[in-house]
This record gives sequence, C-alpha cells and structure tokens, in this order.
Amino acid sequence: MSRTIRFVDQTLRDGQQSWWGMRMPFAISMALAPDLDSAGYDELDITGSSLFEIQVKHCKEDPWENLRLLSAAMPKTKLRAGTRSNGIVTFNLTPDAVMDLWVQRLAANGIRSLWIYDGLFNVDKIARLAKVAKRAGCEAVPTMLFSSSPYHTDAYYAERAKELAALDVDGIEIEDASGVLTPERTRSLCKVVKKAIGRKRLELHFHNNTGLAPLNYIAGIEQGADTIHTICRPLANGVAHPSTEAMLRNIQCKGWGSRVSLPTVERISSMLKAIAEQEGLPIGQPAEYDLFHYEHQLPGGMTGTLKNQLKDRGIEASLPAILEEIATIRHELGYPVMATPFSQLIGTQAVMNLMTPGERYKFAPDEIITYVLGHYGKPVGPLDENVRDRILSTPRAKDFINWTPPQPSLEELRKDLGGNVSDDELILRLLVPEKDIAAMRAAGPSKRDYQIRGQQSASVALIEKLMSQSAGTYIDFQSEDFSITLERGAA
Repeated sequence: MSRTIRFVDQTLRDGQQSWWGMRMPFAISMALAPDLDSAGYDELDITGSSLFEIQVKHCKEDPWENLRLLSAAMPKTKLRAGTRSNGIVTFNLTPDAVMDLWVQRLAANGIRSLWIYDGLFNVDKIARLAKVAKRAGCEAVPTMLFSSSPYHTDAYYAERAKELAALDVDGIEIEDASGVLTPERTRSLCKVVKKAIGRKRLELHFHNNTGLAPLNYIAGIEQGADTIHTICRPLANGVAHPSTEAMLRNIQCKGWGSRVSLPTVERISSMLKAIAEQEGLPIGQPAEYDLFHYEHQLPGGMTGTLKNQLKDRGIEASLPAILEEIATIRHELGYPVMATPFSQLIGTQAVMNLMTPGERYKFAPDEIITYVLGHYGKPVGPLDENVRDRILSTPRAKDFINWTPPQPSLEELRKDLGGNVSDDELILRLLVPEKDIAAMRAAGPSKRDYQIRGQQSASVALIEKLMSQSAGTYIDFQSEDFSITLERGAA
C-alpha cells in the first residue's frame, strides 16, 4: 500500500525569514492565503516571536491582528507556530508565566499546532509548555535541533527522543536549521530516533544550505519519517528548505503519495515570483556545496537576517570574516547548536571580537555570560577554559556571578507596565519597545489587499464576481483601501 507523506508549508515563516529577513508585508500573506489554504498542506507554519518583533519594528503592523486575519482567511488548514521552551523576549531567558501566556494567546488567536524547541534540551520546560499547548487545544511537537559535532551523536539524540516521546505530545521533529546533515547521517539518525519514539509522528525540517536536503528527506522517509517541511519554490532552496514542487515529484518517483495539489503550489509560486520582481526582493537560489559551512553552521533563518543587518550598516563585505570567527567561537563554547538563540548570540560575539582585534572577548553580551554560567542549560561539549575565564573576568560578568533568572508573575509584570494591560498587549510590550508599538499604531491598520501587476486585486475580483451574479442590482463595497457603490442599470 502506498504511503501518504504529510507536508508542512514554511513559505510564510521560514521561507520569508530565510530570503526576505522576515519583512514580508501582511498584504502579501493575505494574497497567498486562499491558495495556501486550498493546496492540501497538512499544516501551515506561519509565525513566531521573531516574526512578531519584525512585523512591529519594520513593517509597522500589528502581529496579533495579522494572525487573527490570517487564521480567518485559512480556515481549512491547521496553523502552526514555533517557540523556544524558555524564551521569546529577544534572545534572553523569559519567565515561565510569560512563556505559558504566549502559548495560550497563540492558541486563542488561531494557532492549532506548536513546535517547541530547546537547543540544550531542558525537558522540564518543554514538558510544561507541551501541557499548556494541549490544554489550549493545540498539537505539541517537541523539536530536536541537529548539530554536527563530536558530542551530538546518534546515541545522544536517541536518548533525547526517548525522553520527549514519553511526554504527552503528538510527534517529534528533527530540525537541521544549518543544513549540515548528509544522507548517511540522516539514515542512521532517523533509524534510532524512530525506534525511540515508536508510533509517534516523525517530522523532518531540513534547510538546504549544502544542497543535500532533498536527498536527506528521502533517506529520512525511508527510515520511517512521515512528514516533511517544504517551501514554494521562489522562497525555497539555498538557506531555506527544498521546494514543495521538487519534493512532490521526488516522492511520486518513490511511489509515495500526498494530499498536496501541485497545480495550486505552482500558482502560489507564480504569484511569489511576480511579487519578488515587483518589490525588488531576492528569489531563492540553490546553494553550492561548501565544506566550510560544516564549520560555522550558520542556520538558514539567521542568514537572511544577518545579511540584512550588515547591509543596513554598510558592512556586508565583513560576512566572510564573521563566518570564520563564528566557526572558532562555536568550538570554544562547547558546540552549542546553531539555532535560536545560540546562533544569534555567537554571531553577535563574533562581530564584537572582530571589533576588538587582539582582544577577543573583551566584551561579551549578557546572554553569552549567562550561557557560560549555565543558565540556558548544560552545554553539550566542554567549554574552552581560557575563553570561559576571559568572559567571566569582564566587568559585566561580575553582575551575574550570583544571579538567578527572575520569575515575576503576570500581575507583577502588568503593574510594571501600568496595570490595565490585556494579555496580547502584555506580550507585545515585552517583545518590543513601547516607541516601536506607538509607531506601529500611528501607521494605521495593516493593508490587506496586494495588487500584483497584471493581476486583479482580491477586492476587484470579488466585485466582478458579485456583479456577475444574475440576482441583485446594487452593491456597496468597502475596504480599508477604497469604497465603491455600483448599481446595475435597468434593462
């Protein structure tokens, strides 16, 4: 009997994060929503705390309102969001009460599936959030972040998978954010993980940085995985995931099936290509195989963001030197998995080190200090003792020697923000500075209609459809962009 492979679409989340730095205007998401909802995907991954922050700061849009509107526009497909187990506010540690509220409010605004990740596998925090998600009516899918290092062995991941599968969860996800898996390693890894989790769903979320992800998906499915994460072609490949189009053909060649409609996906891709050309945005490109990538392991999601940040400061030419420094720091700090928050923290430390030549670690972010002190969890590998001593000898480190992460209640946080603050507003104020929220609100509501040159807008298409009906002589149409009143003439 032919197997049916589940597809999770990452176009609106990891695709635009990898290639457009998370700066996709909401109107574009709404333009794609009807086809994404009807394409036959099992789930659509659409948001996370970093995307919330960028929507406020750079797009001047309300992410809660955007989420509610997208949820209403895609009622047929389960919507997914991702969250760290211990942080949503920048890359620091977030109080447990806020983490719980974050999951609850995502569910209240339309999310029905949560993937929960922790690079150092704080299983107690993952377990607590999984319970919160399940109580809120969401799937809970703990995620194991893959890293290529002497310490991230198959036995290590098999043990972690066994611990996570013992929780009340719906599946286990393996995420290769850096795209450093090989087909051989994928086979051995998926074999032991699938054995450890039994009948629970095994999802694969692989970036294509080295061009091997399509092969890795096939290898993983052959070892029992049943779900793969893909992206519509214009935002796929390279630092992002394989394209849905390519993987649909690949699984067909293997004799497997899916519920995804290739013509619908191709229509979405055609729209995305036109939008990218219209907005002057990059199109996803296949990556050349690069062995050095296995040293720095910069993840796909961070690559687009880092390039945008360097470009904004006019120092994009420094990227090769930053990657060299990232590779060195990764070894020195015990091989933290290169995914949020550690990829960003190591990237920040790399820039700081390059700004003080000859005095590496003269300055260290607070988060690096707290990582070294073990507040994020126990590092997988040993830290370089000289580097550890250098970091802890900085003046700022003295403030953290006897520090423990605070755990304020929601009531205490509300009091700090003025008292009468809704749950959604509380999360927003903790995520971004008040001045950015004020600028967002001053900009007005998000635009909901996007006009692709040569194509009708959704509003115009709806008006034409209404006018084509045989009954009715009068239409009064209003949207945020325009209003129009039409009356059919008498025969």
